[in-house]
Amino acid sequence: MSNHRYHQGGNYMHPRISYPHHFSYVSSCVKYMIFLLNFLFWLFGGMLLAIGVYAFMDKLEDGNGWLRLDTVYDVIFNISLVMIIAGVIVFTVSFAGCLGALRENTWLLKLYSMCLLLFFILEMSLAIICFVFPQYMNSFLEYQFTDKIIHSYRDDSDLQNFIDFAQQEFKCCGLSNAGYQDWSKNEYFNCSSPSVERCGVPYSCCINATDISSGLVNIMCGYGVQEHSVAAASKRIWTSGCIEIVRVWVERNLYVIAGVALGIALLQLFVIYLAKTLEGQIDLQKSRWS
Repeated sequence: MSNHRYHQGGNYMHPRISYPHHFSYVSSCVKYMIFLLNFLFWLFGGMLLAIGVYAFMDKLEDGNGWLRLDTVYDVIFNISLVMIIAGVIVFTVSFAGCLGALRENTWLLKLYSMCLLLFFILEMSLAIICFVFPQYMNSFLEYQFTDKIIHSYRDDSDLQNFIDFAQQEFKCCGLSNAGYQDWSKNEYFNCSSPSVERCGVPYSCCINATDISSGLVNIMCGYGVQEHSVAAASKRIWTSGCIEIVRVWVERNLYVIAGVALGIALLQLFVIYLAKTLEGQIDLQKSRWS
């Protein structure tokens, strides 16, 4: 039977296309691809959140239920709290993507794609600022973070472990161009301190912190080095600041870092495209029902 329809008098009408009863505009491939990607990130966000909460509660117990959060820097330098915030964001956004795709909910898909777009814009803005104004970023990091990180070294065990790891991995000491002399700003390493660590630096600054024969870390290897000249101190410790060392490392590995960043950006754009495609398919399916 022909699908062509005519009004009385022989006027032609557009043909009406008939579809099988089970036909759907919504692609199962797109739908479950979004679900699977977001399910993996949902698991990652949950794991990040769980580790952050465990570390935070452990820190609360060590501090007898008290934790200082007076300024935004106290939040930034609290690694367990940063992990909790990052975990909540990843967990929530990926859950919206999972549920939006699985339940074909356009509101959740809109929220999900908008969050991804916001993350993409923030990442691109930060990358452009770092690339176009590297010296400005250097100065900003030195001015804003050096004193606060050095002061907080003994106050937060997580931050202390992170600083020690960074100094050992990048073979640096301190943060700014002053290098190892930055540690004079810490109340324990200051030369006027009554502490045994006076005029010293953390063991992670030492070139040979581990005793080869015993395999033990010599935590006193950096004692007294602030009283020495750069030439003399360089025989025992790394003397350059970490910000400059990291900047040089980034410049040497710029193509690799740019490639990874581009890959992440393209993946985000691809997932946004999938979400908007699924959203459009759902709208088409709804219009067919109406």
